[in-house]
Amino acid sequence: HRWRDAAWMRGRAARQAPDAPISIYELHAGSWMRDAEGGFLGWRALAEPLLDHVGALGFTHVELLPPLEHPYDPSWGYQVTGYFAPTARFGDPDDFRAFVDTLHRGGVGVLIDWVPAHFPRDEHGLQHFDGTALFEYADPRLGAHPDWGTLVFDYARPEVRSFLLASACHWAREFHVDGLRFDAVASMLYLDYSRPEGGWLPNRDGGNWNYDAISLLQDINRTLAARHPGVLRIAEESTAFAAVTGPPPPPFCPPDAGLGFDLKWNMGWMHDTLGYLRRAPEHRRWHHHEMTFASTYAFAERFVLPLSHDEVVHGKGALICKMAGPWQDGAAQLRALLCWQWTSPGKKLLFMGAELGDDREWNVDVALRWAELDTPVGRGVRELVRALNDAYRTLPALHRGDAVEGGLRWIDADDADRSVYSFLRCDPDEQAPPVLVVASFSDLRHDQVPVRVPGAGAWQPLLCSADARFGGALAIDLAPVQPIDVGGADALLLDLPPYACWLLTPVAWERAP
Repeated sequence: HRWRDAAWMRGRAARQAPDAPISIYELHAGSWMRDAEGGFLGWRALAEPLLDHVGALGFTHVELLPPLEHPYDPSWGYQVTGYFAPTARFGDPDDFRAFVDTLHRGGVGVLIDWVPAHFPRDEHGLQHFDGTALFEYADPRLGAHPDWGTLVFDYARPEVRSFLLASACHWAREFHVDGLRFDAVASMLYLDYSRPEGGWLPNRDGGNWNYDAISLLQDINRTLAARHPGVLRIAEESTAFAAVTGPPPPPFCPPDAGLGFDLKWNMGWMHDTLGYLRRAPEHRRWHHHEMTFASTYAFAERFVLPLSHDEVVHGKGALICKMAGPWQDGAAQLRALLCWQWTSPGKKLLFMGAELGDDREWNVDVALRWAELDTPVGRGVRELVRALNDAYRTLPALHRGDAVEGGLRWIDADDADRSVYSFLRCDPDEQAPPVLVVASFSDLRHDQVPVRVPGAGAWQPLLCSADARFGGALAIDLAPVQPIDVGGADALLLDLPPYACWLLTPVAWERAP
């Protein structure tokens, strides 16, 4: 393959900087779209329609569930046998290169899921490769993963470490991928992960940290940063392990510093948010701070806010169906959720289908229902996602403060009786105007809600998720709103329809000197 993405590669590091807008469309290549007979599309056939779709919606990146070779379709690619090979389901390695090249030339980055935590027991794969436990720990208390029926790499062996490090660099070098999302990092960090009492071995200090896995992650992150600058390293890490995105220590030092990732999935934000929305609207007042808790640690790491494939499979239902209340309220609450995600500190990730308002749980064996989803709900959700990506990309306050203290300022985090939240997203350097966000997760209409604002000037509404153009029932007036004096402070009086989110910016604003 002759690469034609030089312009993308030159500008990649800036596009993927910590203060850059990064919104990720996650997809499974085998079930995003299929051919007329229901078979797989090849990498080349997939590239153009995917680029058209994500480009129209304004996503900056796609993230592929593992495109590495794997024998079992229902593993979604997470049980890898070929750590250096794109799966042949969709073509040969040059077809995958052409896929990446096409997206790059269209201005969209390509991230892949990468699986250093475990591998399957298939005899043609890595297990007992030479008749012995060559890649895996020999002791099943270390080498057998109880949840997935797979085997765990022996991270102490130099040959195994070299193998995994070479695989990570191979995808960056040979296929120009823009980032690797390391799957199941928590299962690597802890020797007792998902293991019963007596079913694991402690480390040399009697604890549960896997020092060899920790040092391997640090080595891979150090090496990728040095050899392939600008390539993102993203951790799916579900615990409170400290400094996942902190800088790694120098080589051969004790594992008491950061792991060196660029970004970490914020699983706590996802669980708290979806848990709150599953509650009946009349009960949400008692759980109001489930939605604010993530702000207490929002800047402890550099986060991605994920609404991923794991939340819409195995009986969990589609995203639009997770909302409490009557079925017809699901779309309004989905729109409010997307506004909440796009305006909260952190990069964004959305799994395929949610942007279509699809109410069917993800099925790995069939494509998205493209022909059936051109409905008022689907068109409205797509238009909202497009508008949110446009705001996120063009308003510095919504991305420069993604990982910096001061990027979020609460106005009212305590209006539990109305289930209303209001806050400012701010450019930490005060070189761009703030964005005011007011979100209601109530099933009731609340009129003339006072929202305190800094300064006495008017504020311009950018969008309201209840607007008819997004599939709502109302034609929202987006005329500038003048503040009035409320209790000695300037405040906007806003009408909040049920399950509505407003975004506003000041009409007049001066840069900080």
